[in-house]
Amino acid sequence: MQGSRATIVRRLMHARFRPRPIIGSCRCKAERPLEQTGPPPHVGGYGSWGQSVRRSLGGDADRTKPNPPARRWDVCAWAARGAFMLCAIVLPLSNTAIARDAFTQLKPDEQIIFYPALAHRVTPDSWRVEIQGRVFEPEPRRLMLALLREALDLRDVELSPAEQKIFDQRARLFLVDHERRKRVFIRLGAEEFSVGRSGADGRFGGRIILRDAASLRPHTDSGSGLPFKAVLAPDDPRIFGGDIFLLENEGVCVISDLDDTIKITEVRDRRATLRNTFLREFQPVPGMAEFYQTLARSNGASFHYVSASPWQLYPPLDEFIVAHSFPRGTFHLKEFRWRGRSFFSLFSDPEKYKPTVIEPLLKRFPHRRFILIGDSGERDPEIYATLARKYPRQIERIFIRDVSDEPAGVKRYQNTFAGLPRLLWQVFREPGEIKVAPE
Repeated sequence: MQGSRATIVRRLMHARFRPRPIIGSCRCKAERPLEQTGPPPHVGGYGSWGQSVRRSLGGDADRTKPNPPARRWDVCAWAARGAFMLCAIVLPLSNTAIARDAFTQLKPDEQIIFYPALAHRVTPDSWRVEIQGRVFEPEPRRLMLALLREALDLRDVELSPAEQKIFDQRARLFLVDHERRKRVFIRLGAEEFSVGRSGADGRFGGRIILRDAASLRPHTDSGSGLPFKAVLAPDDPRIFGGDIFLLENEGVCVISDLDDTIKITEVRDRRATLRNTFLREFQPVPGMAEFYQTLARSNGASFHYVSASPWQLYPPLDEFIVAHSFPRGTFHLKEFRWRGRSFFSLFSDPEKYKPTVIEPLLKRFPHRRFILIGDSGERDPEIYATLARKYPRQIERIFIRDVSDEPAGVKRYQNTFAGLPRLLWQVFREPGEIKVAPE
């Protein structure tokens, strides 16, 4: 089966990454006529960099002076390149004002998705935020959907019209063309920022500094995101937006798993996992939303959803959180790409992945207290126990939902939590059993 799936994935990659025909022709620098005196085409492509650099060098000031055209062209080109590279380095890491004509250049079929951003206070009057997201183009070909269905062992499964619709929607999230070299600009309030250029996988990211202001304070540790949106061309009416969650240096953070902790997935049954992930509407674990809302109200907790699910599923997962009244928060999902072997790790054990996401949060907020919530279906107890030993001052409680019919007294838990305070951790089947404050 593994060999046949590998063949299917190769067919998918061939269909998606087949080189496109090159239309027209190009000329290298050596072929450019020496009598050309204007700046190279790419210099003028970014505002008026090329023209301003030529004016600053005196390129157009006095045409009576002897000046070899080719040499003047080379000086202008190199100066423009240097200026542009300096701009590319500085803008994503500062609050330098963005030119009014700077915007994200998207084609009509290209889209942006922003992932929830986390801000932390770096000085009494400023916040640091890292904005991340992807630029992509949806893949419309039906052949791709058929190949993915076969790769997921769903070829022989008879789908109802409702299941087919859900499969098409979620499968298309995996079948996109990532757009590279797209510089992304955002607007937050009255300010605009550059947040980086997309790479080969369509991903971009940039750090910005926000100055503390009255407009930010209602969003601090409130669970409500501070909205921002992409700056697009004046004639592009579309809106691509995201949210920033501001966390003070002290407070309570809830680290929550998704699958079988708050969302029914049945990860112990691979076939059920596929159906619940690709064919069915996401269903909540009864009572968990109410428990999380209680934590949000009583502790002012912030929420961070950590899962080995791939980033491609972020849109329906975010819709699930909102639709079922879970507190909004940041998402920390697994990187997934068609290239390489990552396809076969789509449902792999998260034991290696989750600590690499949770530990940076513990280090970033050393004075916040953490509540870790997961389930017994995979390795959440073992992951959380290891973190509790490493960060004993920060880990306040551990809650494990029993989905494997293993009560607290079994040998697994006794070995896993050996040496840790008994009141630190609790295994529960129903949310009503949870005791937030240890007795």
